[in-house]
Amino acid sequence: MAEAKKNQFNQTHNDVSDLGKALSHPARVMILEILAQENQCVGDLVERIPLAQSTISQHIKELKKHGLILAESRGQQSFYCINHPRYQQLQLAMAQFFNKKSV
Repeated sequence: MAEAKKNQFNQTHNDVSDLGKALSHPARVMILEILAQENQCVGDLVERIPLAQSTISQHIKELKKHGLILAESRGQQSFYCINHPRYQQLQLAMAQFFNKKSV
């Protein structure tokens, strides 16, 4: 969605939409599930997810774009972890969205 169009909606609508996009592939859900347990580098994820390294890297890029994960450089490797403040923000947005009373 064009950035100008996103401004026509409230933060909850945009957050729920972002979360939906971020979770729109099972590999991303699996990456988040793994990272919720322990920080990992791409090589570790490749051993656990049945996809090529380049594909996993693309999914990581998408999760980072939506702010769900963060990267920390250690030497030549990047380790990924859950971005807990953003994750909690999205959980709250989802709860608010689904707990609204019907009109």
